[in-house]
Amino acid sequence: MSRKSSTAVFESDALPERSEGTPVLAIRDLNVRFPSEDGVVHAVRGVDLTVHAGEVVGLVGESGSGKSVTSMSVMGLLDENADVQGSVKLHGTELLGRSDDWMSRIRGKRVAMVFQDPLSALTPVYTVGDQIVEALQVHGKYSDRQAWDRALELLRMVGIPNPEVRIKSFPHEFSGGMRQRVVIAMAIANDPDLIIADEPTTALDVTIQAQILDLLRVAQRETHAGVIMITHDLGVVAGLADRVAVMYAGRIIERSSVEDAFYHSRHPYTIGLLGSLPRPDLDKDEPLTPVEGNPPSLLALPPGCPFAPRCPMVTSDCVAAEPALLETDRPDHRAACIRHGELAGKKYADVYPRADVPPAAEDRGRGEQVILHVDDLVKTYPLMKGAVFKRRIGTVHAVDHISFDIRAGETLGLVGESGCGKTTTIMSVLELRAPEEGRVMVLGHDTADLSRADRRKVRQDLQVVFQDPMASLDPRLPIYDIIAEPLKYNGYPKSDIPERVEELMDLVGLEPAHANRYPRNFSGGQKQRVGIARALALEPRLLVLDEPVSALDVSIQAGVLNLLEKLRIEMGLSYLFVAHDLSVVRHIAHRVAVMYLGHIVELGPVSEVFDNPEHPYTQALLSAIPVPDPAKEKSRSRILLEGDLPSPANPPKGCPFHTRCPKFLRLPDSDKARCTGEEPVLGPTPGHEDRLVACHFPEAVDVF
Repeated sequence: MSRKSSTAVFESDALPERSEGTPVLAIRDLNVRFPSEDGVVHAVRGVDLTVHAGEVVGLVGESGSGKSVTSMSVMGLLDENADVQGSVKLHGTELLGRSDDWMSRIRGKRVAMVFQDPLSALTPVYTVGDQIVEALQVHGKYSDRQAWDRALELLRMVGIPNPEVRIKSFPHEFSGGMRQRVVIAMAIANDPDLIIADEPTTALDVTIQAQILDLLRVAQRETHAGVIMITHDLGVVAGLADRVAVMYAGRIIERSSVEDAFYHSRHPYTIGLLGSLPRPDLDKDEPLTPVEGNPPSLLALPPGCPFAPRCPMVTSDCVAAEPALLETDRPDHRAACIRHGELAGKKYADVYPRADVPPAAEDRGRGEQVILHVDDLVKTYPLMKGAVFKRRIGTVHAVDHISFDIRAGETLGLVGESGCGKTTTIMSVLELRAPEEGRVMVLGHDTADLSRADRRKVRQDLQVVFQDPMASLDPRLPIYDIIAEPLKYNGYPKSDIPERVEELMDLVGLEPAHANRYPRNFSGGQKQRVGIARALALEPRLLVLDEPVSALDVSIQAGVLNLLEKLRIEMGLSYLFVAHDLSVVRHIAHRVAVMYLGHIVELGPVSEVFDNPEHPYTQALLSAIPVPDPAKEKSRSRILLEGDLPSPANPPKGCPFHTRCPKFLRLPDSDKARCTGEEPVLGPTPGHEDRLVACHFPEAVDVF
């Protein structure tokens, strides 16, 4: 059946009803094509998927693999020009080919969706209460009073504090995590049979992510609905899913139980995904295993297995014909690989070649010289009010008396929730000017004393790699000009520039012959390598890395992380590595500084902080990280923080964390008075001189 053909005739317009023995959702041979200027994009190719009541199915894969298009096909939300063929049945009732009016009766009542961006999913001009009431009254016979009471009950169920007041708030008055809770409340309002969660935690901090995932578990138990969890995070899948379907190039290439997917993979791509994941519970003994290359274009796929160009096990038979989803030696486990039998008992180290990263023993660059010293740094911003006659009504305390240093050849990870002050800290360093309070020393130079000429010279030794490679590269310039730009503006001999650009491209793993191509011709990982090459052009000694891999797929991310580690070892670089993904920080950093509300609350060697965190906030932050190990993930207990980060314009008195601290609630009143009245100082704990903790009552806890 095709979405284009509106002439489909159905025996009944009745809504699907639950029936014993019939799966909630049955997708068979689903194909979706989109017209484009370059031809027809075959976005989804022959997908088969079944979801039963009370079951969570994880749908995983890289960007462009077809995950979201599959879910939008189920919801009937694809563009009119989409050509959809196959079968999608809800309780045995066909959904494809139905009118939009009929599907509107299904959406929100039988099938609900939790979108990635909650702000886009909510209407900004209506209160959240009005939007939940509308969802209830459209699909059920509720009076205004009944609908309002049910909306309050739902907000209370999903953990919105003070729901009697917040029900009258608008979406922009909620944080990202609270908005996502509202969306989940709307999704479960009518007791749906199927919930589709499309990357519901991608845009959220790890502590908020843990709350939302816990909430989804509760929602699934409350409604006994089938759930499709679409995500690229295999840690999320490990802790939530019962079965897993891995998508690549528009089709499912492996389908199994969650345990089989992690412990008995039978497709090289799944094994590569697992090998490319940094783990928060393990020290880095080996480099990550990147899956080299990029997914194929879905405009005109070549014959054979679409993964063949990236597969370390490829043979001539692989490129002759595309393999079907074959049964393996494991029960209810299928894989689209003709060599699946050879993968029994093999891990990624047996399949993928070892990454070209020097062993830690060859780390010749580390030393005791302090490259960056930050002492008692303060940064505030005025809080203004008024459109014409502005007046100052308060102060935002973005960074509040923080201190740290970075030594030669060392990587310091700076982590914390959004709004904790990470970006403000690195911008205060990069400006190379006198700070508001405190002192910043870069390579022995006090930034308060630098002349304009000195600042230009020091800036050559201090470079930055930004989060979004596309936004940081000029789309109008070829790669050669982008990399050569810092050389031209800093007096590099003109005749030597071509050779230096070629050398830099080779250094970061790019083909020098592609120097005349534009950024749009490169993948996300390749664009980030261009950004790194540009940052290295002037041979700096310190790189500030601002979320350098957060915008990349996990298989591409592994290659960039390996590259950064290789460059650090070979060139003696120092890194200030800012990230919200603590798994990445554990893999790449030597020491880690944990920030909360403008303060550093814990600082020390990365293995000690991760294995035995002493500050309650660090413990909550680490316990919230999903571990890509189903057995470990499903047996862990999490420390869930209540509420959101307080406003830096009105920080709490005493310890800044006491308003959310789980430990604070268990303290006797005399100790609570100390937490609320006295701000703790960052200092060493007994027996750990290299560990600094800002807590009145530190205590080591194992969260993994």
